[in-house]
Amino acid sequence: MTFFTDYTNLVLMAALAGSGALLLWPTIAGRGRGGVSAAEATQLINRRNAIVVDLRTAADYAAGHLPAARHVALDELQAKIGQIAKNKATPVLLVCQTGLQSNKASHIVQAAGFTEVHVLQGGLNAWQQAGMPVVK
Repeated sequence: MTFFTDYTNLVLMAALAGSGALLLWPTIAGRGRGGVSAAEATQLINRRNAIVVDLRTAADYAAGHLPAARHVALDELQAKIGQIAKNKATPVLLVCQTGLQSNKASHIVQAAGFTEVHVLQGGLNAWQQAGMPVVK
């Protein structure tokens, strides 16, 4: 019982709990975002026929995009959400330049009823750094 009353032990237990919470934070905070790496995105596209939605501007899309990506600008997403897929259980992969806009867009797509929404972590930048193909 003296273990819990010793001040030093309480500080160590608090530090342990704090570090554990910090280690779990990315998992907890990322829940629902479904961020995937370039390799995982490739598997989603090839094995599960995921629909790839490029959220960048038309000029950026024309400069280079993922193979089979559909262009839907972020500001048009709400209006065109119904055109993405008829089956809302189909996996959707959202892509932007860095991954930040895709995280915002994931909430819109999920609110529209799509059950499996993924974000390409790091966006097109990470895709290219991984040596993955880009279509122009």
